[in-house]
Amino acid sequence: MNFHVSKEAAQWFKEEMDLQAGDFVQFYVKLYGGIPTVHPNYSLGISFGKEGTVAIKDEVEGITFYFNDKDEWFLDDYVLNIEAKNEDVEYIFTPK
Repeated sequence: MNFHVSKEAAQWFKEEMDLQAGDFVQFYVKLYGGIPTVHPNYSLGISFGKEGTVAIKDEVEGITFYFNDKDEWFLDDYVLNIEAKNEDVEYIFTPK
Protein backbone atom coordinates (compact mmCIF):
# COMPACT_ATOMS: atom_id res chain seq x y z
CA MET A 1 0.00 0.00 0.00
CA ASN A 2 1.31 3.44 -0.87
CA PHE A 3 -0.66 5.49 1.59
CA HIS A 4 -2.11 5.36 5.06
CA VAL A 5 -4.73 7.47 6.82
CA SER A 6 -4.46 7.54 10.61
CA LYS A 7 -7.57 6.93 12.73
CA GLU A 8 -7.38 10.51 13.98
CA ALA A 9 -7.16 11.89 10.44
CA ALA A 10 -10.09 9.71 9.36
CA GLN A 11 -12.10 11.10 12.26
CA TRP A 12 -11.18 14.64 11.15
CA PHE A 13 -12.44 13.89 7.62
CA LYS A 14 -15.64 12.39 9.03
CA GLU A 15 -16.34 15.53 11.01
CA GLU A 16 -15.29 18.04 8.33
CA MET A 17 -17.03 16.31 5.42
CA ASP A 18 -19.96 14.85 7.39
CA LEU A 19 -19.01 11.33 6.29
CA GLN A 20 -20.75 8.09 7.24
CA ALA A 21 -19.50 4.50 7.22
CA GLY A 22 -19.44 3.25 3.63
CA ASP A 23 -18.52 6.63 2.11
CA PHE A 24 -15.60 7.17 -0.28
CA VAL A 25 -13.04 10.00 -0.27
CA GLN A 26 -10.97 10.35 -3.42
CA PHE A 27 -7.56 11.99 -3.60
CA TYR A 28 -6.79 13.16 -7.12
CA VAL A 29 -3.92 14.87 -8.89
CA LYS A 30 -4.34 18.41 -10.17
CA LEU A 31 -2.10 21.12 -11.53
CA TYR A 32 -1.37 23.91 -9.07
CA GLY A 33 -3.65 25.06 -6.24
CA GLY A 34 -4.47 22.44 -3.64
CA ILE A 35 -2.65 20.36 -1.08
CA PRO A 36 1.11 20.81 -1.65
CA THR A 37 3.05 17.70 -2.65
CA VAL A 38 6.56 16.50 -3.48
CA HIS A 39 5.84 16.69 -7.23
CA PRO A 40 6.63 20.15 -8.66
CA ASN A 41 3.54 21.90 -10.07
CA TYR A 42 1.18 19.13 -8.92
CA SER A 43 -1.20 19.27 -5.97
CA LEU A 44 -3.77 16.98 -4.44
CA GLY A 45 -7.47 17.58 -4.56
CA ILE A 46 -10.13 15.82 -2.51
CA SER A 47 -13.61 14.82 -3.58
CA PHE A 48 -16.47 12.90 -2.03
CA GLY A 49 -17.74 9.73 -3.70
CA LYS A 50 -16.42 6.98 -5.90
CA GLU A 51 -15.16 7.77 -9.40
CA GLY A 52 -13.24 5.47 -11.71
CA THR A 53 -11.53 2.27 -10.67
CA VAL A 54 -10.10 2.22 -7.14
CA ALA A 55 -6.38 1.49 -7.50
CA ILE A 56 -4.92 2.27 -4.06
CA LYS A 57 -7.03 2.45 -0.92
CA ASP A 58 -7.01 2.58 2.84
CA GLU A 59 -10.21 1.83 4.74
CA VAL A 60 -10.30 3.55 8.11
CA GLU A 61 -13.22 4.19 10.47
CA GLY A 62 -15.58 2.75 7.83
CA ILE A 63 -14.46 5.25 5.17
CA THR A 64 -12.60 4.24 2.00
CA PHE A 65 -9.85 6.74 1.15
CA TYR A 66 -8.45 6.09 -2.33
CA PHE A 67 -6.63 7.06 -5.52
CA ASN A 68 -8.16 5.83 -8.77
CA ASP A 69 -6.21 4.12 -11.53
CA LYS A 70 -5.69 7.41 -13.38
CA ASP A 71 -3.77 8.94 -10.47
CA GLU A 72 -2.00 5.98 -8.86
CA TRP A 73 1.29 6.99 -10.57
CA PHE A 74 1.48 9.84 -8.09
CA LEU A 75 2.61 7.42 -5.37
CA ASP A 76 4.96 5.27 -7.47
CA ASP A 77 8.05 6.59 -5.66
CA TYR A 78 6.49 7.76 -2.39
CA VAL A 79 4.48 6.64 0.60
CA LEU A 80 1.83 9.13 1.71
CA ASN A 81 0.84 9.25 5.38
CA ILE A 82 -2.12 11.40 6.31
CA GLU A 83 -2.17 12.31 9.98
CA ALA A 84 -4.12 14.64 12.24
CA LYS A 85 -2.13 17.55 13.61
CA ASN A 86 -3.20 20.76 15.36
CA GLU A 87 -6.92 20.36 14.50
CA ASP A 88 -6.09 19.82 10.81
CA VAL A 89 -4.54 17.08 8.70
CA GLU A 90 -0.96 16.82 7.50
CA TYR A 91 0.16 15.09 4.29
CA ILE A 92 3.58 13.49 4.70
CA PHE A 93 5.39 12.16 1.61
CA THR A 94 8.26 9.77 2.24
CA PRO A 95 10.44 8.29 -0.53
CA LYS A 96 10.09 4.50 -0.87
